Amino acid sequence: MELTWANRMTIFRILLIVPFVIGMLKVNSPELNQEVQNLIRYASFGVFLVMAVSDGLDGYLARTKKQITKLGVFLDPVADKLLITSACLLLSSQRGKVADEFLLPPTVVVLIIGKDLLLVIGFIIVYFLTSQLLVAPVLIGKIANTLQLIMVGAILLAPEISRAIPGWIWFLRTLWWSAAATAILATLIYIRNGSRYIEQYEQNS
Repeated sequence: MELTWANRMTIFRILLIVPFVIGMLKVNSPELNQEVQNLIRYASFGVFLVMAVSDGLDGYLARTKKQITKLGVFLDPVADKLLITSACLLLSSQRGKVADEFLLPPTVVVLIIGKDLLLVIGFIIVYFLTSQLLVAPVLIGKIANTLQLIMVGAILLAPEISRAIPGWIWFLRTLWWSAAATAILATLIYIRNGSRYIEQYEQNS
């Protein structure tokens, strides 16, 4: 099977998660001075920005070039979930945090990652019951993913932005709880859609 450019971009995005994680694990290394730690954080943000932009670009290519494939439909959400999961875990940890005041709350992390775990479980259940691959993104799911990407980027640059914009922490808090709330709503909608799909399949069988 020949890889489309959209699929290649998605695979490239998945591979970039490795240097992003490695960089974030070093942003608080005690053997490095503050300047070097900041440079590593900026580099990590740069890698993250490339991944975030490519997230929209590979979808655009797939639609406009008519390169939508089963592999791409499967890999794209996998890439999103791997990126968001790794970023949330790092930004909520002492080793990968940007600063104490910008530490991502564990509750937000649990809600965001919990949504993805439930979706994976639901995907597996639907496949075993129907032998069909059901990957059907909904609008609120896309909004949740966009908010999560913005949230990660806003936290990575929070020390610099907070010096220029007083009260940035309150914007961040609103952002990360909004991301968590939309994740919950998206989960409920995906569960409803999955249940309806299974019911329809059983009625038509």
